[in-house]
Amino acid sequence: MTPPITAGTLRPTSTDTIPVGSFEITVQNRDHTRPFLLLHGGGGVRTMAGFADLLSERTHSRVLLPTHPGFGGTPKADGLNTVTDLAQAYVALLDELDLADVTVIGNSFGGWLAAEIAILASPRVSGAVIIDGIGIEVEGHPVTDVSGLSAAEIMAYSFHDPSKAPVPPATSGSAGPSPDVAALIGYTGPTMSDPTLAKRLGEIDIPVHVLWGESDGIVSPEYGKAYADAIPLSTFTLIPRTGHLPQVETPEEILGELLDLGTR
Repeated sequence: MTPPITAGTLRPTSTDTIPVGSFEITVQNRDHTRPFLLLHGGGGVRTMAGFADLLSERTHSRVLLPTHPGFGGTPKADGLNTVTDLAQAYVALLDELDLADVTVIGNSFGGWLAAEIAILASPRVSGAVIIDGIGIEVEGHPVTDVSGLSAAEIMAYSFHDPSKAPVPPATSGSAGPSPDVAALIGYTGPTMSDPTLAKRLGEIDIPVHVLWGESDGIVSPEYGKAYADAIPLSTFTLIPRTGHLPQVETPEEILGELLDLGTR
């Protein structure tokens, strides 16, 4: 198990563009000691930024929050075409930064990425937290197709309490998917799943905590239980009164789960 999370002194946040092989990754770096790699979902880096601040302010940790290449107007390199490609890029990023004992935390698409990183078995990664992840196929519980939905419609599926949903960012058109959703589909394909992933999850040999919002309208709690069941060293926790983005809707509850995890 990873060591306990303890309180620490807040240090400044920087934003760096780090070369990784033939491409670059833009990373927000909340620079403390123990490293966490936070991976956002299809809603873009803004869906994880607030929680990154909370984690860095409340714990003695170094919090890295990259923008996936192709999201947020960033360029997508020719060599990054699949979720596995992107997971390999993040392992290379950890090598470039010479980090150890990293806990990877991912939401939605970022949860899939966290799972793929765990499968790669980098010695730099000691644990993973999957928050309402996507990527597997579960009979009777399909992933909601967001490719034809507007940002406002996606928010309606994503929140237990719609009043907590952030105002969708303005786009060039009022209908259809946002540029970040288009970038998401570019990595995942239109089904947002990989038929081989569930079996490959059995290769993970580090502790994984699977957290799920009870009101998730994108991927149901039953889908989340199947996700956890496929991972040998996993625990599953259902988070009440929250949807697909618990780190946005109920961040204190997610932080509490991480603090509890650090003492187990």
